[in-house]
Amino acid sequence: MTPNKGRDEGLTKGADMRAFVLHPDILSDKNRPEPTAALEEAVSLAMALPDLEVALSQVVRLPAAKPGRLFGTGKLAELKDQIKDHDVGLVLINGAVTPVQQRNLEKDWGVKLLDRTGLILEIFAARAATREGVLQVDLAALSYQRTRLVRAWTHLERQRGGLGFVGGPGETQIEADRRAIDAQMVRLKRQLEKVVKTRSLHRAARAKVPYPVVALVGYTNAGKSTLFNRATGADVLAQDMLFATLDPTMRAIHLADGSEVILSDTVGFISDLPTQLVAAFRATLEEVLDADLILHMRDISHPQTEEQAAEVHLILEQLGVSKDVPQIEVWNKIDRLSPEAQDSLRVLAARRTDVVAMSALTGEGVDHLHRMIAAQLAPPKITETLHLPHSAGRARAWLFEQGVVRAERVDDHGQHFTVEWTATQAARFAKL
Repeated sequence: MTPNKGRDEGLTKGADMRAFVLHPDILSDKNRPEPTAALEEAVSLAMALPDLEVALSQVVRLPAAKPGRLFGTGKLAELKDQIKDHDVGLVLINGAVTPVQQRNLEKDWGVKLLDRTGLILEIFAARAATREGVLQVDLAALSYQRTRLVRAWTHLERQRGGLGFVGGPGETQIEADRRAIDAQMVRLKRQLEKVVKTRSLHRAARAKVPYPVVALVGYTNAGKSTLFNRATGADVLAQDMLFATLDPTMRAIHLADGSEVILSDTVGFISDLPTQLVAAFRATLEEVLDADLILHMRDISHPQTEEQAAEVHLILEQLGVSKDVPQIEVWNKIDRLSPEAQDSLRVLAARRTDVVAMSALTGEGVDHLHRMIAAQLAPPKITETLHLPHSAGRARAWLFEQGVVRAERVDDHGQHFTVEWTATQAARFAKL
C-alpha cells in the first residue's frame, strides 16, 4: 500500500487512485453468492485496472437494499468515515447500483462510484486490443451510459490517455444527451459491421484449412493464456488477474502424432456478466461455436471451482454450443495444491477419458493433454456418395481442399463423388 496522498494529488497522472471495494450481502436475496468469495472476486476485478490501488475491501450485510442510497443512514456514515480516513477516491460496489443511488452516494461521500457493470466495462476498455474489441467496448459502454446521464469517470482517461469510461473518440464524460449517444451508437454499429464482415472472410478462409479448431474456454484467470503460450510459443498477455485476455487469438500447434490443430484462446467467463457485454462480445466467442473440440480450463485450486465450472457450462449453453461437440476438462493449477490433494486429483483424472490434471505453469500434464486432443480429434470416418450439379464448383473445390475425395465421375447429370470424411466435415459441407 502506498503512502496516503491528498485527494487532488491522487488524481494526477502517474498516481494510483485509492479504491474501496464493497460487496453488499443483501439478506433478502435468496440467490445471493457466498459473500467472502464474491468480495475476493470483486477485489481481483479491481486489481485488473491500471493505476488503481485497492485500499480497503469489505462485505456489508444488508437486510434489504434501500431504493435511494442502497445503505441505511448509520452504515452510510460509517462508510463515509472509512473513506475519509483512508483517503479513498473511488468506491466500487460489487452489484447493481441504480443511477439515482449512484448520484446520491457520490454526493454523500464526495467520491467517484462504479457498480459491477461499470467496473467490468472499464476493464474491457483497458484490455481490448483489436479494432473489433475496441468497438464492442465502446458500444457496450454507450448502451450502459444511455440510462445514466451522470458524470463520467474521467480521471482514468487522463491517467492512461485511453478510452476512459465513456469510450469512443471525442467522448470525455457521460453528460451527453440520448440523441448524441444514439448517434454515436449508430456510427459504431456501422463501423462494427465492416469489421465483422472482414473477420467473417478470415473465418471463411480458415474453414478451408483442413485442420480442426480447438477452443480454450474457462472462467477468467483459469490459466488459458498460460497454456496457450506454452503450447504455441505465442506471447499472449498472461497475468494473474481477471480479464487479462479479451480478444481471441489463434495459432497452429503440432501434436505428438504429427497432426496439426488450430488452438484458439478466448475471453475468460465470469458470473453475472453485464447484459451489455454478453450481447456485445458474443461475436468474440463465435470461434467456440465452430470448434471441433473444447478445452474447458478450470482453476482446480480455487475454492469456488465447482461454481465457476457451472457458470462456464451455462454460458456455453447460452451461446448455443452444441452438446455434440466433445469437451476435455482441464484441471489446471494442481501445483498450488498440497501433495496429497495432487495425488488424489491425478487418480480421479486417470479414471476418466475426458479429464486431465495438469499445471500449465510447470508443464506437468501438457504432453498428456496433447495425446488426449489427438485421440478426441481422430473420429471414425464414413464413406458416402455425393451427387452435385456441374454448377457446384465451390463445393467441389472444398471437397478436394479437405482431401476427402476417393473417386470422381462426371456425366451429363452432374458430378459424382465417393468421399471418406468425418461427421464434422459432413456437417461443414452441408453449410456450404
